Amino acid sequence: MSDISIRITGATGRITLQRPDALNALSYDMCLQIDAALKAWEYNDTVKMIVIDAEGTRAFCAGGDIQEMYDTGMAGDFAYGQRFWRDEYRMNARLFEFPKPVASFLQGFTMGGGVGVGCHGSHRVVGDTSMIAMPECGIGLVPDVGGSLILARAPGRLGEYLGTTGARMGPGDAILAGFADYYIPEDTWPELIETLERTGDWTQIDTAALTPPIGPIQNARAEINRLFTGERLGDILKDLETDGSEFAQATLAMMARNAPLSMACAIDMTHRLRGDVATIRSALELEYRFTHRAMENADFLEGIRAAIIDKDRTPKWQHPLEAVPPLAVSQMLMPLGPDKLTFEEETP
Repeated sequence: MSDISIRITGATGRITLQRPDALNALSYDMCLQIDAALKAWEYNDTVKMIVIDAEGTRAFCAGGDIQEMYDTGMAGDFAYGQRFWRDEYRMNARLFEFPKPVASFLQGFTMGGGVGVGCHGSHRVVGDTSMIAMPECGIGLVPDVGGSLILARAPGRLGEYLGTTGARMGPGDAILAGFADYYIPEDTWPELIETLERTGDWTQIDTAALTPPIGPIQNARAEINRLFTGERLGDILKDLETDGSEFAQATLAMMARNAPLSMACAIDMTHRLRGDVATIRSALELEYRFTHRAMENADFLEGIRAAIIDKDRTPKWQHPLEAVPPLAVSQMLMPLGPDKLTFEEETP
């Protein structure tokens, strides 16, 4: 069976991720196939909308398939990972800018690369099992695949909190933070998808939506807004340590597991992208500055070793938690010059 099924069914372009045993992890080839389908369907009048879903109950897509990135990076070959990220980000932009409705059904885990496929459409559906997160700082990356823009647009200081902690969002919190739009019971999804395939009528999603449950992040908004106003990582850590509340201590424990350089850059990126000027392309271009350098200059390979390869959960980050040099942040996010991520081929 193929890792992905791409077809036209009725009035819809259909994309189904088919790697349930791997939590539908997104491979490089899957990215390219999705991008090719979007190009083909944009001007196909038969396709009224796109519907994206995934097999299995555990995950829509728990992230990118990073094994080959690790293997090539450890061999001193950074070009494969750079090419993967470059082409994935171009696909993310195409999804975000797609001129027809795009509905995604996000059961279980939707993380990292899964956010890039499932959270840029116009009709993002979650249910009771949905668990969405941007946990990249835990492996020495930054929130990417366009997730940095969603974080920057999240209300209050949720972006800084979610980006640095990797906190998981249930359906209500995902909608609050801007990663999803509709809460619909999952047992009704198959019938709803069949209706969409038959009619291409995306308003059926609005009709089926219910009021989402209130999640723990929504309940903690006052604390998050108060404690995540700092300009830099060190400022936020100091506020959390000074506060000393149960929430602050739990948050510090979450952040202590993540790469300090990644968290510092994630905060800087969120601040740069906040406001009306930022676009999906400017966000992806900023993300690519970091990921292009991630294997050689950041903690990515060590993060993958600790989390995926050796699974010892004791990464040796290059900077102490409270002593990330501002120069290191600037160097990771400075323009790439001729290696800059571009989208010229995205324009018809």
